[in-house]
Amino acid sequence: MATVLICRRFPRLSRVTTFSTTAKCKAKSGSSKSEEEKEETPERPTTRSESTATIQLLNPLDYRVLYNPSAYARSRAASQQHAAASCGDTFTSPGTTQVQHTVGSTPSQAWPPVRKALPKPRSKPVLKQNISAGLSAAHTKEEAEEEKSELHDSKEDPRVFQKGRPEYRSLSYDKSEPVETLPLEEGDSILRSVATSKGSQSPATITDHFVKLSRLPVEQHAALVSNPRFNQLCQCAVKSMGLFSTSDLIHVLKACVRLVVPPTHPLLNACEDEFCRRVWDMNLDQVLLVADCWRCLERSVPSYLSILFSYANMHWKDLTLPHFVQLLYIIGEGRRSPADLMQKVESMILKHLDSFTLEEVGAICLGLFKSLSGISDHVMRRIADRVSLQMEDMSTYALVNVLKVLRYTRMDHLPLLKELGKVIPARIPAINIQGIMHITLTCSSLHYFDEGIMAAVAMLLPSKVAYCRSKDAAKFLWSFGCLDYEPLNEEEFYSSLIEQMHRKLHEFAKFPEHLLTGLLGLAFVKRFPEELIDYALRDEFIQRTRSSKYELQKDLFTLSKSVEIECPNYQGSRLPAQLSQEITEMVLTFAEQEIYVRPEIVEATSLLESMLGGREYVKNHMILPHTRSSDLEVHLAMDGHPIPFNFKDAVGDKKLRDIGVSLTDDLMSQLIKGRSDIQAPMEVDNEARAHRQERGEQGWTPGSGRDRAVLSGASLADACLEASPSLRPNRHPRGLKLAIQVSNRNHYCYCSKRLLGLHRLKRRQLQQLGYVVVELPFWEWFPLLKRTRLEKLSYLHYKVFDPALLGRAA
Repeated sequence: MATVLICRRFPRLSRVTTFSTTAKCKAKSGSSKSEEEKEETPERPTTRSESTATIQLLNPLDYRVLYNPSAYARSRAASQQHAAASCGDTFTSPGTTQVQHTVGSTPSQAWPPVRKALPKPRSKPVLKQNISAGLSAAHTKEEAEEEKSELHDSKEDPRVFQKGRPEYRSLSYDKSEPVETLPLEEGDSILRSVATSKGSQSPATITDHFVKLSRLPVEQHAALVSNPRFNQLCQCAVKSMGLFSTSDLIHVLKACVRLVVPPTHPLLNACEDEFCRRVWDMNLDQVLLVADCWRCLERSVPSYLSILFSYANMHWKDLTLPHFVQLLYIIGEGRRSPADLMQKVESMILKHLDSFTLEEVGAICLGLFKSLSGISDHVMRRIADRVSLQMEDMSTYALVNVLKVLRYTRMDHLPLLKELGKVIPARIPAINIQGIMHITLTCSSLHYFDEGIMAAVAMLLPSKVAYCRSKDAAKFLWSFGCLDYEPLNEEEFYSSLIEQMHRKLHEFAKFPEHLLTGLLGLAFVKRFPEELIDYALRDEFIQRTRSSKYELQKDLFTLSKSVEIECPNYQGSRLPAQLSQEITEMVLTFAEQEIYVRPEIVEATSLLESMLGGREYVKNHMILPHTRSSDLEVHLAMDGHPIPFNFKDAVGDKKLRDIGVSLTDDLMSQLIKGRSDIQAPMEVDNEARAHRQERGEQGWTPGSGRDRAVLSGASLADACLEASPSLRPNRHPRGLKLAIQVSNRNHYCYCSKRLLGLHRLKRRQLQQLGYVVVELPFWEWFPLLKRTRLEKLSYLHYKVFDPALLGRAA
């Protein structure tokens, strides 16, 4: 078979490298949906011939080329089979097999392969036509099933828990309830009677008309709602609103749900006002049922919900388990968190936790997440305890709802996370893109790295990337970059997501935060798509970020400065100098108030000043303000001696020290003759070693055979290197600039020593600027904070005067 040379222009990435590949691939249609369409709408892939991938990249130094739901809908048959076999799990089909992908470096693998055509027969043209028709039908059916599995009904999917108990039938509108279809002729007859009655019909008759008309065939509903005679019936209902019984009024509202009456319809305005007046005369079932109908109509009813919450507060002792779960569902769908109820909510969760079905647990968590309700660590941990023990039996949709609130509360529940790593990888092929995104985002938000989960996501994603919204693509890039994970199909994975970011470019005008999220995730792993970066740093886009509900200036700053350091050949837009300066000042002000003053950093700074000879030898600042963390900068000559450089801080320190110092005879004697009790460097080193041996300590040992600072636990005057700067060697033309990192747990993945993407980026950029990064890891430095001054000084001496550093520089 002849080799087909494919020529395809991929978005430019920041590294100048050109290569070509021989492949065929299926690509997405160039058409995109309008900005007015909902963000959730997935694009449907179409085929077009592609031709040799030429990828042009702007070189970030040392670039390596190696190989994140709200939705989980499945085909109905698969869902029903799994429901029967797995405790009502209607979202994950156990019969779905793991999708296998060929791993390679060709960008064309970002798309599903083009199906091979059958050989053309020389005879039997009828057979040929039948085969072609059959293949076409199968192809269409397969695509339809795949697209259907990706769709999410944000109105119906959260209501699955209502199918688990018969009690919910009186508390919620059941869309699946069988209804006898009304003949069209009878419908016409009702409308004629409305026209002739001229508004003289009784409330009971009006109710009967609404109920019967709602039983017309579904395809007739849109025409009915726009029919003038139906509007006349609605006007009759509005005029008689106060005369309806509560039961009849609920029947009218349910008929409106079945007919899909627009949420702004005048009849619904009148119904809401009337129900608000009647709430206190209704029973608990009716109050919750009406709220459920408003949700089905997608109508915002803040006044009714406020009264409902007050009603629930007054009748709290009357709430049964189904009442409570339905109330939490309403709270979530209304995006409102009644503060006076939350303490009672937590008590009720603990009371019924073992009695909830797993779907109800998921519904409660979704309600808490959507309403941004605070939940105590104790209650969240109890929920996580139960889920970790029954995760295998839980639907993926319910599980992800638990993960959402776990992410929101920042709960580090290790048993649940470990169990997630056992259960989720096998389910990934059966979960839709939004669900996979939420799972991935939970892992990155909690800084929890599980290679099984991340690898399963990476292998599947390129084949389903067409269903990614701008938000999904951005969160995937952020999650993988945050956890600094390079999947085996790295090039295929990233090229497909970058392509999708280009297709969704129109969405970033409305959601600018998603573009910056994705680009920062790419920057963490040394990928800089030039065209997207140029778009993000244009004045028009920067103006859009100002109107966002999120603070995006720091993200712009991090992106711009990272490009400046790592992509010297970049010629696109840049952050305006004035804005960059404003953000720098803002970041530095925050650092002075919140970062520089942290005890572990203050202690390290003070001890280094003592060890090296004064403030002019150490600077506690942000070498790279855009990375939002501090550094202790130290300069060393090639012979290992420290070099003074921080004269600004040293002068300020001296001015403060000059105030109130009394020159006594003893002090003058010490300055002239020196102290008699100063220990020699080797004596101090031996003392420190003996002290460690007494405690049975292992690990680091200060270097020997070279000049070292004298370490002592008494005071600044106890170190022999605490001499006047004039006694120091002159600045050496060559030397080392050390960037000492005082790390903490938030710099690493949870329960590991795997550095997170932002801090990996920072160290990489410091090295590119000529700094040698020296870390005081939290697992070493934090325990030392409780030890003696001598031990801390000895440890810092070992870190700063490591022979390997000087050898590397030489």
